[in-house]
Amino acid sequence: MTTNQIANRLVELCRKGEFETAQKELFAEDVISIEPYATDAFKKETKGLPAIIEKGEKFQRMVDTMHKLEVSDPMVADNSFACTMHMDVTMKDKQHWDMTELCAYQVKDGKIVSEQFYV
Repeated sequence: MTTNQIANRLVELCRKGEFETAQKELFAEDVISIEPYATDAFKKETKGLPAIIEKGEKFQRMVDTMHKLEVSDPMVADNSFACTMHMDVTMKDKQHWDMTELCAYQVKDGKIVSEQFYV
């Protein structure tokens, strides 16, 4: 797949909330995920597809209600792309998160090899 095809497919799946499907289909086995900062629940950097899938499952277990999920169209370069993701969620601990992140991705050999989130 080209970078443009990967970007569009990722956005398509994320808009449906199918994050794990996107990861299994589009991410390399040795992918790296970088969060804007470490928290009690998540490390700053997660390495490897199985660990990233587990991170996503952990986040889903923490969510009580997803009020809104919006993903922008991607901006695509040769081997990278970015989009914004807006989530409005109520967590099981009753915290309310209304946040927009810039999501940046690097592509190599037809797979996403890194993702990094900025707030």
